[in-house]
Amino acid sequence: MDDPILTIEEREAINSGRWFSSLSPSLRHDILRCAYVKRFKDGALICARGDLPEEWTACARGAVRVSSTSLSGKQITLTYVEPGIWLGDVALFDGDRRTHDAYAHGETTMLCVSKADFQKILAQHVELYEALLRLHARRIRQLYGLVEDLNTLPLRARLAKQLLHLVRSYGAPSLSSDGEIRISLQLAQEELAQLLGASRQRVNQELKAMEREDAIRIEPSGLVVREREALLRIAVADS
Repeated sequence: MDDPILTIEEREAINSGRWFSSLSPSLRHDILRCAYVKRFKDGALICARGDLPEEWTACARGAVRVSSTSLSGKQITLTYVEPGIWLGDVALFDGDRRTHDAYAHGETTMLCVSKADFQKILAQHVELYEALLRLHARRIRQLYGLVEDLNTLPLRARLAKQLLHLVRSYGAPSLSSDGEIRISLQLAQEELAQLLGASRQRVNQELKAMEREDAIRIEPSGLVVREREALLRIAVADS
């Protein structure tokens, strides 16, 4: 489902993205001038593992669930890409097929640049090469951090760190209480467990323990962080 125009909120999400906002005005202008919009319903496939790369994309609304399928057929969620984040450039660089599936999580808007236009922009703006190198370096650092956490931290600390990350990416002030932050990304406990490489039962136990400690509140509509500092203490104390 396509719509040629970003909403004001979607454009703000793109323009305020940490990486995109660091680019020069002329480069941002040329990227946006070539870009087009695609809108996806919740659960719709954005691109599939094995597809040839045809677009460079950014999430402007909703979230992108990046996943793979194990040999046993189990779907494994690797990450959720929030608004303002660009993706798909690695496959455009090496020309290889896409390595993961990407699905819309909630109503999702993608800003897209065709492969041909991406290559033209690269030819016209040497700055983009350097900017993408910085972006890839940041991704590698984050990946190393995740691998280290998975191998060294107990589930309780990893869960606290994951909730803090979700607060930074999807946090919104709670209307019911001052100081509380609602995580607007709707995740089932099974989906949260996949991100942590743990069972749903163990994640449920840790969430209930955090609720008893008044760090979070579990609601049918999602999670509310009652005290961010409490999550920080859990992440540090159990590291």
